[in-house]
Amino acid sequence: MTPVHKLGNVDTQKRTSQKVAFGIFKLLSFLVVAILFLILGFIILRGGEVINWDFLTKAPTEGMTAGGIFPAIVGTLYLVLGSSIISFPIGIMSGIYMNEYATNGKLIRFIRIMTNNLSGVPSVVFGLFGMSLFVNTLGWGDSIIAGSFTLALMSLPLIIRTTEEALKSIDNSFRDGSLALGATKLQTIQHVVLPMAFPNIITGLILSIGRVSGETAPILFTVAAYFLPKLPDSIFDQCMALPYHLYVISTSGTDIEASRGMAYGTALVLIAIVLIVNLLANALRSYFAKKVKMN
Repeated sequence: MTPVHKLGNVDTQKRTSQKVAFGIFKLLSFLVVAILFLILGFIILRGGEVINWDFLTKAPTEGMTAGGIFPAIVGTLYLVLGSSIISFPIGIMSGIYMNEYATNGKLIRFIRIMTNNLSGVPSVVFGLFGMSLFVNTLGWGDSIIAGSFTLALMSLPLIIRTTEEALKSIDNSFRDGSLALGATKLQTIQHVVLPMAFPNIITGLILSIGRVSGETAPILFTVAAYFLPKLPDSIFDQCMALPYHLYVISTSGTDIEASRGMAYGTALVLIAIVLIVNLLANALRSYFAKKVKMN
């Protein structure tokens, strides 16, 4: 066999191996998407049977086997909003400090390691910590503010890391150009770096909202009520929440069939809320991305 033929065989083998590899990757991607649609389809088919106006606007009755889930919807939104108000400013400012101001010394490396480790702590541990500090030590009791602070602590590592990565993706030439024109470091961060990094920062905020809205263990110890068919009057009141409500009616219902229908409907509403929040956040991200490109 001539060298030309050998080279041709090698190229053919490489192309064949490449096609096989790409085919496997494509198959795995379609498989993941298929599993996702299978889960969503299952929840939609089962949950859609109980979704109606009364289910969305009324309080639960008959041991949560009848009525609606309106207090749980409102409670979930309160917790997401409360945790976001606490975690977003702290997380973003911490990410800015660690990337723009702090020197890359041992202390900062230690903080980064601890931040990464904190993001891997199980949510039930955050719940126990929140109960010990916010509920008992500070005397807030089982309340919206205690649950919001606990959920905020959970989402902080994610927000800090994504903010850091978003700021690192901005080329230093933009910072140098701004400083060369006479701007201060703070003005450079405020008017140059942050607007360019903000679309990517929003990605971290979206992920943190998705995690907070679906957590059960932290709110179990700090805020969630088993059965509270009314809206809270203040941030120091307990409230119902969709994740805990879903857990309760799935495990403690007296009427199994009715509880199962309520559970599927609650799961569908929770998925819909997360989807709506993500769509709104993505729209906001696209808006800022277009604004950066125009500037």
